[in-house]
Amino acid sequence: GIASSYSDGHEPWMGEIEFRSTGSLVADRAGNVTPFAMINLQERGSFFVEPTSEVYAGQIVGENSRNEDMDVNITKEKKLTNMRAASSDSFENLVPPRRLTLEESLEFTAEDECVEVTPEIIRIRKVILDATERRRAQSKAKSGK
Repeated sequence: GIASSYSDGHEPWMGEIEFRSTGSLVADRAGNVTPFAMINLQERGSFFVEPTSEVYAGQIVGENSRNEDMDVNITKEKKLTNMRAASSDSFENLVPPRRLTLEESLEFTAEDECVEVTPEIIRIRKVILDATERRRAQSKAKSGK
């Protein structure tokens, strides 16, 4: 087998491990990722999925530039009005997605997230897939019940 490790040396205890300061972009519905939605959401953060890939509700599709999680509609389609107008959305304006390895995915996950590994793909998802149920669980945790 192949063993791989990242080490920068040994140092004395430096306190608690810091967690990431960014949130997650979470798909709010199942469907195929559209370039139109990605272009509109690009300023919110970076993506882990490619256009036309299939996603499901609760799947983490990217990293939010702010520190809270954000539910996004990454399957949003462009309205087909005024078909003769020049199309301004193209793949050229799209930043390529970040492909995470298994180790990077495990490092990225927060307390309420998990990594899903299949032979074809590695995905990150919320433990509670439904957005309403997630909010309910968060408010229960904050109130201490």
